Amino acid sequence: MLVIAINYSFKKEAFLKCLFFSKSLISFSNQKLFFVLNDLIQKLKKPVLIAPLITFRLLFGALMMIGAIRFIANGWIEKLYLKPIFFFKYYGFEWIQPLDEFGMYTLFFAIAISAFGIMTGLFYRVATIVFFLTFSYAELIDATNYLNHYYLVILLAFWLMFLPAHRAFSLDALINPKLKTAKIPAWTIQVIILQLMIVYTFAGIAKLQSDWLFRAMPLSIWLPEHSDIPILGYFFQFKITAFAFSWIGAFYDLTVAYFLLFRRTRPIAYFVVVVFHLITYLLFNIGLFPFIMISSTLIFFPADFHQKLLRPFGYQSPNQTLPLWNNKIKNALLRPLLAVFFTIQILLPLRHFLYSGNVLWTEQGYRFSWRVMVLEKSGSAIFRIKDTIDNKQIEVTNSDYLTPFQEKQMSIQPDFIIQFANFLKKEYEEKYHFSNP
Repeated sequence: MLVIAINYSFKKEAFLKCLFFSKSLISFSNQKLFFVLNDLIQKLKKPVLIAPLITFRLLFGALMMIGAIRFIANGWIEKLYLKPIFFFKYYGFEWIQPLDEFGMYTLFFAIAISAFGIMTGLFYRVATIVFFLTFSYAELIDATNYLNHYYLVILLAFWLMFLPAHRAFSLDALINPKLKTAKIPAWTIQVIILQLMIVYTFAGIAKLQSDWLFRAMPLSIWLPEHSDIPILGYFFQFKITAFAFSWIGAFYDLTVAYFLLFRRTRPIAYFVVVVFHLITYLLFNIGLFPFIMISSTLIFFPADFHQKLLRPFGYQSPNQTLPLWNNKIKNALLRPLLAVFFTIQILLPLRHFLYSGNVLWTEQGYRFSWRVMVLEKSGSAIFRIKDTIDNKQIEVTNSDYLTPFQEKQMSIQPDFIIQFANFLKKEYEEKYHFSNP
């Protein structure tokens, strides 16, 4: 009994010591985490020179204005919004419908004009809100038009509504000199940097799969199609070139944003950014995306670089530094907004793990996950409508309802196939009086 009692006492004492140590460790960890987070918050609130945000505003606005004008000039409004009879929808946005011809052209002129307002900093707050709403509306009309860089533009436009990018070198500051400020909180620049890092990182993670790394797919299909390009084209006919491009592309996406963070590696990393995106622009039809990334990643450079870049255009750093974001209500709203926004941005590309099957085939969780250029699909879809009472059956001509582009996209994306089938069911019930088709 004495031995058992001593043993019990020893174990109890050891358990209490272990419990005390664990509590102390947890308390220390919580304190350390608190200090780390507090230090991070203080760094994000620290005043920094405004010049990087000015460069970003100018280039973003200019590219968006050019993009909208290009869209109108190439007749894409007619092709994508006026010609189709049926439009594929994003979940929860089925209520968004295209406008008539006058309305759609007005919408894109509003995009171009508001982009000009962003570029010049004229009525900046109104311009950013109008651009965000009109551009988002246009992209939500038909989900077959989805492109990663359209999604990125919407995210960047969202943040521009909150950023003080018009507080220097803008028409607003020229009209109202009281707006001018030399410094802004660091978070107003860091949110753009973090967003770009998320894009690159998840684009790299998406390439860490067997098709990309060990079969060089889809580059082994795409590159030989460009073998007629002078000099480089000769190498595109070889399989080893596709493998080299695949591995280099994955390494680039996974690392380039982090190389841009450090002063020593930043110039070389940015040179690689320019070369990489110019090559992709040359080889692939991906619109303004390369130029959006080339211009946006300049924000990784320090303020003195941007001041030198802007000086030939007449930029002079304002003398005064005005207090920004000291309002308690704004600060109370800002922190949860940042936390929720970037939590969603990090979790959204990972949602495909909630579904079974290969995301590249099922495409459940594919969109909004920065899977840039990892997929090439072709397919065909045939729909037969059957009347369940008299067994009358008819095969649908898809082109009666869809444009060639819509039909191509529908045939390879399962959720679009379901949407079109539901549309046909309703169409044949109401128009052709099929019974429970």
